[in-house]
Amino acid sequence: MATTGEDQWRALAPQVLARLLRAYGSDQLDACEDAVQEAMAEAYVAWPAKPPTDPLAWLVTVARRRYVDHVRSDVRRRARETRESALLSPLLDAAPGKEDDSLEMLQLCCHPTLTPSAQITLTLRAVAGLTTQQIGAAMLLPEATVAQRITRAKRRIVNAGNAFPSPDSPDDRLDPVLSVLYLMLTEAHHTATGQPAYDVDLGDEAVRLTRLVHRAHPRDSEVTGLLALMLLTIARRDARISEGELVPLADQDRSLWRRDFVTEALALLEATVPGATPGPYLLQACIAAIHASAADTDTTDWREIAALYRALEQVSPDNPAVRLNRIAAEAMVLGNAHGLRELDRLEADHPEVPRLSSVRAHLLQRVGDREAAAAAYRRAIEQATNIAEQRQLTHRLREVTGNDADTGCPLSGRP
Repeated sequence: MATTGEDQWRALAPQVLARLLRAYGSDQLDACEDAVQEAMAEAYVAWPAKPPTDPLAWLVTVARRRYVDHVRSDVRRRARETRESALLSPLLDAAPGKEDDSLEMLQLCCHPTLTPSAQITLTLRAVAGLTTQQIGAAMLLPEATVAQRITRAKRRIVNAGNAFPSPDSPDDRLDPVLSVLYLMLTEAHHTATGQPAYDVDLGDEAVRLTRLVHRAHPRDSEVTGLLALMLLTIARRDARISEGELVPLADQDRSLWRRDFVTEALALLEATVPGATPGPYLLQACIAAIHASAADTDTTDWREIAALYRALEQVSPDNPAVRLNRIAAEAMVLGNAHGLRELDRLEADHPEVPRLSSVRAHLLQRVGDREAAAAAYRRAIEQATNIAEQRQLTHRLREVTGNDADTGCPLSGRP
């Protein structure tokens, strides 16, 4: 048997749930999810002493038994259980297939009757395996709100009455699926809770699921772009955190980057970019590719990066985070004064943009305005929720103040 770490649980759970839903119908989502959780708990006890040769088949078999046990014990549902048992008995006897059903679970969770926020919440719960607490932290929502949102989402799917997963075409629900995967990458790369600074399991699961989507849509430039973006982002993981402190791209030891991921991503982009319509994921991947191809910050093609960010603003209008990144890139080309003027305009339009203060502090430090830079670093530390980022900003603050005791504000996670 392969390892039984958290990454394997995350990979197997949605596949087991998908197979139960296919057998019993999406209107049994709650009961099937309970059965999967019971099977997982049973495996946690049994596997260390007697690991199965086929973990997925073992879990599917146990989960089916638990589901049937629950149905049989429910007197009010006895009549339907008898009818369904007669209809589904061939499926109960069939050996589990080898295909990965995670993609179908993604499509189910992105059901068109759900709002985008509900799609994301349900996917993070049912496919990514995040707890309601983790989802609340990622989406800046109270845990109770997340639980209510998941319950309402399940009820909507049940009320919709469609068979599992019922996509109308290969492209059906692709946009929300990609949005969910992108959010998984974002949360993994910079956890909202701050601890851990980077969620390795969630990042690996995002890559695995995106590979599945890419396998189903190999010629879709946005799917390819998202996969390339994920690989280029994950490639920098080991260089991004050092001794609990976030390491900016300019200071990262590039020998620690995963070259196999970089090579794979660059090959994907080389085969896709010519003739492709620029989309947000493909453009972001191209920007990441320029960084990955440069030896260091000084030799990075900032003019090309700034141009790509301007193109990204065209396809992602009214996105202040993209605008902030474009300003930072243009400052490398047009100068720090230009960047600071643009930041003033951005702050006037979007005063709460995350990391605006840290970019401003960095530009002020470069022009030598130490007092203003220190004030901006203090604001950035107060706004940061990721402890590794707070530590890096505090390190910068000490650089400009020359005071080793200056911490700006107490280090903390999410308020």
